[in-house]
Amino acid sequence: MADPKGFLTTGRETAETRPVDERVKDWNEVYVPGSLLPVISKQAGRCMDCGIPFCHSGCPLGNLIPEWNDYAYRGDWTAASERLHATNNFPEFTGRLCPAPCETACVLGINQPAVTIKNVEVTIIDKAWEAGAVTPQPPERLSGKTVAVVGSGPAGLAAAQQLTRAGHTVAVYERADRIGGLLRYGIPEFKMEKRHINRRVEQMRAEGTKFRTGVEIGRDIDAAKLRKRYDAVVIAAGATTARDLPVPGRELTGVYQAMDYLPLANKVQEGDYVAPPVTAEGKHVVVIGGGDTGADCVGTAHRQGAASVTQLEIMPRPSEERPEGQPWPTYPMTYKVTSAHEEGGERVYSVSTTHFEGDEEGNVAFLHLVEVEFADGGFQPVPGTEKKIPAELVTLAMGFIGVDRENGLVEQLGLELDARGNVARDADYATSVPGVFVAGDAGRGQSLIVWAIAEGRSAARGVDRMLTGASDLPAPIRPTDRALAV
Repeated sequence: MADPKGFLTTGRETAETRPVDERVKDWNEVYVPGSLLPVISKQAGRCMDCGIPFCHSGCPLGNLIPEWNDYAYRGDWTAASERLHATNNFPEFTGRLCPAPCETACVLGINQPAVTIKNVEVTIIDKAWEAGAVTPQPPERLSGKTVAVVGSGPAGLAAAQQLTRAGHTVAVYERADRIGGLLRYGIPEFKMEKRHINRRVEQMRAEGTKFRTGVEIGRDIDAAKLRKRYDAVVIAAGATTARDLPVPGRELTGVYQAMDYLPLANKVQEGDYVAPPVTAEGKHVVVIGGGDTGADCVGTAHRQGAASVTQLEIMPRPSEERPEGQPWPTYPMTYKVTSAHEEGGERVYSVSTTHFEGDEEGNVAFLHLVEVEFADGGFQPVPGTEKKIPAELVTLAMGFIGVDRENGLVEQLGLELDARGNVARDADYATSVPGVFVAGDAGRGQSLIVWAIAEGRSAARGVDRMLTGASDLPAPIRPTDRALAV
């Protein structure tokens, strides 16, 4: 235990954010640079090194949290980084973007504010990069086996790095012009600056991973031919089919899917545009969907100078306290205020969009909504609550419903899908097609970045086992292993 009395003497303290009026004028990360370091040792010292660390089970990666908390408390950043990387390929991603289910499972969190695990994690990896402790780990010898990874999001990158380090020759195919998937073009710069992706890609290149950008498997290359070219294929293409809103007026100009809007702002930061083709500047913006993607749209609209921002959610406003039906150590659905929400705008709950109204030129001008209540197994409109609000730019951030079915990837490989539209797989992450595996949202459905990395690592072990007959690659416990571990 780092500090035996730390949890009694020290209160929870989180990263300091820059003032709202300052940060909305730029696209840099919202946190004050270096603000955590002076307090992180005491925060890590709040970890109780529990006999049964439930934070391990809360984290899909099984991060060795008490161990690296102890090293962080002592200021041994190299040792802390080694323990962090033992289970997580990209802690700078999760430390910035993960909603931290480990913290809601923290034993201290039963009756006190939980340990700031996420802040400790990101401090460790940032210090490790500063110290030059994060270096390429090329394999000692090559296996002679080849693997294609389709998709370069967190699942694809994790699988590729693990397989490369195992000695296989790995090529990552990405349909966008840059590596990173939704990390690159779905996550705004103010949540994670893309330099963090760039240096990881350079590390992976130095280890031997090959990258092919601007290549869409299913369109540019036949997926069946790709399978014949490689000894194994990992599908990590995400669940990119967005849920739509089939109401009158959906076809009006100015109504966009979130993933048609957010990438344009990121491309400005990459230098591809001087100004985005679609912008919120001077407009009344409505974001439909109350999740993280919706919050990303809110923060982006603020930085583009929106006249107003309104976020709509069909669900009721969550409680600020843990609901009785979601006891510790489960992840509770509580009311959250992100950095984007701190910056302004209005959040409206228990409403549903009935239709859009346009102007004479075919541009969206208003959104009509109605309050709803849950009854008879669904959301029912409340009579007399209809309302119309200005809406000159509308983004749909209502989640995703499965893997892309339009580019030919699924059909060309003959992949089986489950009832939710995801690629079906077994406990080794193998699909119904021999030699083809799936990891991340493509097989799991829309989920967290930490699950994507965990699945990428697990799928890599399944591939390695198929190619070599056994695997020493570390990965989270598989469902079939869990029974053996009891």
